[in-house]
Amino acid sequence: MPRAGSVINAGESASAAQPEQRIQEVCALLEAYLEPQQVEQVYAAYQFSAAAHEGQRRRSGEPYIVHPIAVARILAEMRLDAEAIIAALLHDVIEDTPTAKECLIERFGEQVAELVDGVSKLGAIDARTKAEAQAESFRKMILAMARDIRVILIKLADRLHNMRTIWIMPPEKRRQIARETLDIYAPIAQRLGINSVRTELEDHSFAAHYPLRYRALKEKLTRQRGRRGVILDTVCEQVRSRLQEAGVEARVEGREKHLWSIYCKMAQKQLHFRDIFDVYGFRVVVDSIDDCYRVLGILHRLYKPRPGRIKDYIAIPKANGYQSLHTTLVGPHRIRLEAQIRTREMHAVAESGIAAHWLYKGVGEGANTAQVRAREWVKDLLEIQRSVGNTQEFIENVKIDLVPDDVYVFTPKGDILELPSKATPVDLAYAIHSDIGDACVAAKVDHRLTPLRTPLQTGQMVEIITAPAARPNPVWLDFVVTAKARTAIRHALKRQQDSEAVELGRRMVGRALSALSLSLDSLEQARIDETLEAIGVHSLDELFREVGLGNRVPWLVAQQLSGLEQADVELEEGRDDEHEPHGHLTIRGNEGAVITFGRCCRPIPGDPIVGFASTGRGVVIHHRDCKNVAANQRKRSESWVDVDWETSVDAEFPTQIALDVVNERGALAQLAHGISERGASIENVHIEERDGMVATVHFLILVRDRRHLATVMRHLRAIAPVQRIVRKKDG
Repeated sequence: MPRAGSVINAGESASAAQPEQRIQEVCALLEAYLEPQQVEQVYAAYQFSAAAHEGQRRRSGEPYIVHPIAVARILAEMRLDAEAIIAALLHDVIEDTPTAKECLIERFGEQVAELVDGVSKLGAIDARTKAEAQAESFRKMILAMARDIRVILIKLADRLHNMRTIWIMPPEKRRQIARETLDIYAPIAQRLGINSVRTELEDHSFAAHYPLRYRALKEKLTRQRGRRGVILDTVCEQVRSRLQEAGVEARVEGREKHLWSIYCKMAQKQLHFRDIFDVYGFRVVVDSIDDCYRVLGILHRLYKPRPGRIKDYIAIPKANGYQSLHTTLVGPHRIRLEAQIRTREMHAVAESGIAAHWLYKGVGEGANTAQVRAREWVKDLLEIQRSVGNTQEFIENVKIDLVPDDVYVFTPKGDILELPSKATPVDLAYAIHSDIGDACVAAKVDHRLTPLRTPLQTGQMVEIITAPAARPNPVWLDFVVTAKARTAIRHALKRQQDSEAVELGRRMVGRALSALSLSLDSLEQARIDETLEAIGVHSLDELFREVGLGNRVPWLVAQQLSGLEQADVELEEGRDDEHEPHGHLTIRGNEGAVITFGRCCRPIPGDPIVGFASTGRGVVIHHRDCKNVAANQRKRSESWVDVDWETSVDAEFPTQIALDVVNERGALAQLAHGISERGASIENVHIEERDGMVATVHFLILVRDRRHLATVMRHLRAIAPVQRIVRKKDG
């Protein structure tokens, strides 16, 4: 391998000299912290990659190998290990050249090959759209990241170099890549605490996606920089002087808010640039945590702090391991300045996040909270991906989960948990454990019972109340904000629906068999196995689930299990082909998702009912007088099921009533009070003006049965403004 300072022969072409010179610069960086034989391995990987990409060029016309070298340099600046640097040089050879993974294993070892494979997009993906293919590739990368976190560091370096050179792409492609970077890669860099990469990704994406806004904002910042820059220099000098007097060793440096952050603040708070006061600030880096709090006191004596703007991320770190003290000060000429105070180790994690493990040897693995938080986040991602239904749902959940955490709440034991903004007690329950979330029935916030949909605030103490028989409520999906909660709820509801479908299907097939004077216990196992094989299912539970979900007709399944021919069934039962030989199915009304009630007629206990086995929905219950029953019963006679109410039904059912009411003040309040007095709940109300004197009021109320409904209607009929009351059965 040529040394970093060696001279390229004059006869070599410029295109060859450019990559050779760049790899020498990378090797010079590596020589500062890697062993000589490791640097030799890196150079060997460069030669292998250059040969594999021979003849390939980027859109700019440069040799393609320039890109892997640039990615390797970014990682070398993070001081990553030799395997990661080698994988960076090889990261496109599987995807863009005929090189096989096995070849990399043989040449560079299994670890390097796994890293390269994790970064590579999927090859032949059976996807209907480009979006599905991109989503599947991203999912593959996340799973590879779970095995080795360096996969995402290589991918972030790859995306960073692509964003630095994005201007060679067509405008539409630039916007697409920039949007993806802002939605996925910059938030991942933030979640991993790699602030330097995140800010550069965001600013490059801002310039590519909104070029005119970027230029206008950059010009304003440049114009302002002169005057405020002088003030900031003065402030930094005053702070250094005061700290020196107090005997505190510290590094004080000015900092400027990056453009994308300024733009987001302007957009979210509807502010003009002149109204953004924290564009400039300064950072104080000290040796110990005690010094951090000493510096905070010194700064507050030097400049007046703004009330409510002091944040202690040392005591309560952010989700990505970030630690620092923040305070907003009123400086000279009443300019507001944000000060950040942290130790050297905290500064390493703040800038490099999880990469600080490699970048600063003084920050051990145990001390690097970013590493711990990253592992926890990846663990949550694995749990999410095991539960979601498809890849695109997984990606959407990951996007939700990348929202910065900014709510900190306490458990009754004093533990601190961080959650996204607008998180609810249900989100907290699932953050503790999926079993806690599934069994959640109520919550106490600061010792008071609070609705589960209430957004939590920082500093609150939250106690989750559980019950062993509790189950997730589908309504929770309307207000939970964390991906973990959303995925766990959907997974639990699916399991719940499956178990309910199995039980319902078992009952339906049992009823159908009883009409043939048979039972499940009386069937021979050989006959059952033969039927399952013929139908194409693996077990009786799977068969019952199909019946319960309405995908199979119960009396036909019973006929197959019994081994009787259709003619034998008709002869035995004395029925014609328009009727099905099965007994009645009794329902309680609380079977769950596999029993639903037609909104066209809204049947309640006591009504004569009939069921329709609907594919994917289970059994839909209708009133026997429903117009849809009359219109469709002969079309699919095999799908209709005879059903009855069980003797004891413990549930409430929606039904609709219509009242003609004299239009006078207080009439609606009297009606609502009357309904409540008789133990019914109002779900919805709609008023239809008929003329100036009379209005028709439509109530959707919850009742227990026909007798309960009759009690409510008698009571309402006695109210003076009511002229007429009827139950509506046509929706």
